Amino acid sequence: MLAKMSCKSTKVAPSVDFDHSCSDSVEYLTLNFGPFETVHRWRRLPPCDEFVGARRSKHTVVAYRDAIYVFGGDNGKNMLNDLLRFDVKDCSWCRAFTTGTPPAPRYHHSAVVYGSSMFVFGGYTGDIYSNSNLKNKNDLFEYKFATGQWTEWKVEGSLPVARSAHGATVYNDKLWIFAGYDGNARLNDMWTISLQDREHACWEEIDQSGEIPPSCCNFPVAVCRDKMFVFSGQSGAKITNNLFQFEFKGHMWTRIPTEHLLRGSPPPPQRRYGHTMVAFDRHLYVFGGAADNTLPNELHCYDVDSQTWEVIHPSLDSEMPSGRLFHAAAVIQDAMYIFGGTVDNNVRSGEMYRFQFSSYPKCTLHEDYGKLWENRQFCDVEFILGEREERVLGHIAIVTARCQWLRKKILQARDRTKQESSEESDEGAAGGPRDIPAGSRPSGTQPLLEVSIREAEAQPFEVLMQFLYTDKIQYPRRGHVQDVLLIMDVYKLALHFKLSRLEQLCVQYIEASVDLQNVLSVCENANKLQLDQLKEHCLNFVVKESHFNQVIMTKEFEHLSTPLIVEIVRRKQQPPPRLYSDQPVDIGTSLVQDMKAYLEGGGLEFCDIILLLDGHPRPAHKAILAARSSYFEAMFRSFMPEDGQVNISIGEMVPSKQAFESMLRYIYYGDVNMPPEDSLYLFAAPYYYGFSNNRLQAYCKQNLEMNVTVENVLQILEAADKTQALDMKKHCLHIIVHQFIKVSKLPNLRSLSQLLLLDIIESLATHISDKQCAEMGSDI
Repeated sequence: MLAKMSCKSTKVAPSVDFDHSCSDSVEYLTLNFGPFETVHRWRRLPPCDEFVGARRSKHTVVAYRDAIYVFGGDNGKNMLNDLLRFDVKDCSWCRAFTTGTPPAPRYHHSAVVYGSSMFVFGGYTGDIYSNSNLKNKNDLFEYKFATGQWTEWKVEGSLPVARSAHGATVYNDKLWIFAGYDGNARLNDMWTISLQDREHACWEEIDQSGEIPPSCCNFPVAVCRDKMFVFSGQSGAKITNNLFQFEFKGHMWTRIPTEHLLRGSPPPPQRRYGHTMVAFDRHLYVFGGAADNTLPNELHCYDVDSQTWEVIHPSLDSEMPSGRLFHAAAVIQDAMYIFGGTVDNNVRSGEMYRFQFSSYPKCTLHEDYGKLWENRQFCDVEFILGEREERVLGHIAIVTARCQWLRKKILQARDRTKQESSEESDEGAAGGPRDIPAGSRPSGTQPLLEVSIREAEAQPFEVLMQFLYTDKIQYPRRGHVQDVLLIMDVYKLALHFKLSRLEQLCVQYIEASVDLQNVLSVCENANKLQLDQLKEHCLNFVVKESHFNQVIMTKEFEHLSTPLIVEIVRRKQQPPPRLYSDQPVDIGTSLVQDMKAYLEGGGLEFCDIILLLDGHPRPAHKAILAARSSYFEAMFRSFMPEDGQVNISIGEMVPSKQAFESMLRYIYYGDVNMPPEDSLYLFAAPYYYGFSNNRLQAYCKQNLEMNVTVENVLQILEAADKTQALDMKKHCLHIIVHQFIKVSKLPNLRSLSQLLLLDIIESLATHISDKQCAEMGSDI
């Protein structure tokens, strides 16, 4: 999506507004032209001149209104305590006005904004040039933006130990301090102080619980969704690339799991320190830092809702910052600003960069299909499982799109049902009508197709079904033996059903869950189920030097089967050589890939509804349409057409065939790529069809803003005329008039309607000046 610029630009493009009060009409589509900034674009802004302030690292930046404030740091020779101001509208630097006594020169301190003040805590002070008077601080200073006044808060009672390179944030009117370095050791304690009343403020140490991060320093913190996040940092031998979240209300830490991240999908960033992390919308953005002796400059993004990482690909016209550490970052509106840091060869930087966020609504494809599974509406298949014949409902469209093994089973059951129906019809014709038990078939609906699967029990099969609908499994409690054994049963089914993606998810979960308490149970179960890969992992875990003595002293080891004991002892005495495979891991196909193939013809034989576009039929699938659109969901639940046919329109307007196919791609697998002329047809679709959010509309808006060109202006003119988007039609005519020599050579011009050709002639006539008319007359 496109966003308003913070610095001057000559580019213009349209923005789109929609009257939410009228969801069944496209007459309310209006386009207003204004400045924009390309999404995911890095721009290098004016650097800080030496006469304003030194290049620096280990400083802080905060954002207040339309300005960035830089405090402290070091220039390679001296610590600093100046305060610089960068105006993001004018892109200009100056020294901020200050009065009173500022904090002593320092670096690796923290700075946060609360109300109309900046608060600076702690840091490292002294003379780095002469290496004298170096010490950590635990003082707290306030800077009032309105008056420029520096004031030190004198706090009575217990104080946090003096520290530097810690994390700090503001939440619920309080300053929160976490971890850091006290000069001798890294810390992982947490303190808080209310910023509402200076006179009565006191520090309070927080009693933390849960998976508390290891003691660390030089890490960032960010608050998103009412939680504080900590990523990586310097933590000695324990340094990891773990992401932790802290619940402010319960003071509970949780390590964010990575077991659901498939091999081949974007992994978390490398472990690092001296990096930045900021929050915007539902995302955390990690940039820079030192990662195992390198200075990477990729921008990593973590989606808090989906718990997935990705690397952001910058726009083609980006001016990328080089890798750096000990820089600082802040967010103003919908952009991130990064200043300073240490770049190659220990050089301090005075550069300022701006990164334009995207704020597209999230893709709800997986959630929508997940709700379809949870609600069990419009089910048309019933799986009969195991010897106990437990029953699980499902949807033929989703299951046959995702799993070829189950697809064959469903086809076999359907053929068998047709054959039985045919035989019953013959018997009925010969011996009169058969009585059908009351209630066995719902009125106006098809009977459920029954599919028998003796190889599966209900509980693991339901986990497998959840995966088919959502591309993930809801992990049970990590490490609990019964829960791990359940996922092993799911893994066995995944192997049997040839679901490579689910296989990988199960293996990653099980391997991450194996510990000293459950390893023997998992190993024995893997041996029983003939899951050799998991058994191998367990054996290697047991014979590991730090595990072996603890495992063999347990009661579980005493009751282990003799062959497994022999195998463990022999492996300890003579470990087998490690085998490395160059073969890439097959991670299978994703939900998006499978639904794309299904729409493109793979699901034709399972279609159960006909969509009519201007009288032309398009087969589709009720369950998929109902999962993604509340319009279809209500229709199929309450007044399903008897002939199984539905006329397609968006309000009173019938979209083009091309635009209709674009909408189906969005419904089936969340695709938002389309020609710009389709965007005009589909702009109102999210409201009319009741999609979960306005993601499609946001992409339509971007498409219109960025992609109206001489080459496609005639197609967009036709679409604008048909959808009565008058502002866009006016914009297209403006382009045609000013580029008429090029437009006149386009073959599509001859196929325009007579009325549109008259509109173009009228616009040309209005544009041509009296002087041009006189010149044209003299040429005749």
